Amino acid sequence: MDELTAAGITEPGLRASYAECKRLNALHGKTYFLATLLLPKAKRPFVHALYGFARFADEIVDDLASQLSTEEKAQALSNWGNNVLKDLRRGSSEDLVGGALIDTVNRFAIPHEYFEAFLHSMTMDLTVQEYETFDDLMEYVYGSAAVIGLEMAPILGFSDVAALDSAKKLGTAFQLANFIRDVDEDLDRGRIYLPIQELALHGVTREMLEARVLTPQIIDALKFQIARVRKLQAQAAPGIALLDASSRPCIEAASELYCGIVDEVEKIGYDIFNRRAKTSTIRRLRVAGAAFLKRQFVSS
Repeated sequence: MDELTAAGITEPGLRASYAECKRLNALHGKTYFLATLLLPKAKRPFVHALYGFARFADEIVDDLASQLSTEEKAQALSNWGNNVLKDLRRGSSEDLVGGALIDTVNRFAIPHEYFEAFLHSMTMDLTVQEYETFDDLMEYVYGSAAVIGLEMAPILGFSDVAALDSAKKLGTAFQLANFIRDVDEDLDRGRIYLPIQELALHGVTREMLEARVLTPQIIDALKFQIARVRKLQAQAAPGIALLDASSRPCIEAASELYCGIVDEVEKIGYDIFNRRAKTSTIRRLRVAGAAFLKRQFVSS
């Protein structure tokens, strides 16, 4: 039985919408897509729908509209986002990506405020180039990452509301790990996501980062950020046990692979300006294989 049928999605237009979201996930979210395959078939389409929404918004900001001015991007994001929010209130959508999203939201009663927060953070990316404090950054991270965990929780299933706090922390850890890996790429876009005050504590300025020369001060600053990722990951770990048994292998694998980005930063000697920290294929296969075997045991 295919995933859509297993999930009870039979209407042709809706199947096409979910298929588009899955295509976006497979094309752009290699690690995310791999982790999704560790879920039962009946849950996968709904996770694809959440990814499709987030990816499409991100592409408006950074990819699809790269030839547009900031004002034009802001207008495009506002138009699309407002239509999605309108469709959420209406309970249906004719948008190719929005159709699957609205159906998922309806099925799992996911609060609309999460999507409002996400769109707010995407809008921030168009105008905010740096964050003075960690609290300032967290306004962005809540909408760009923490709400993703909150949106997924009803799909994964959980036995205690404490799982929601863990979902926020794990989503935050994923995002912060990406910030560490992507310093060079973000600089190309004029952005610095590492809090300016925290960089200053280690003697690092924006100008030093823009020079793209690895220094002992930058290494110390990265070590500080890496420690936070690992702390959040550890704090989130007990919440995974509160998820449905069939969902745990997926999230455990995602935690290791996404937070494991910081391990790869260490392996390249923190040289984020000249090398991209990537999880090796061997590690991906090892983690995914172990999770698959665990899922088979749970299903048996």
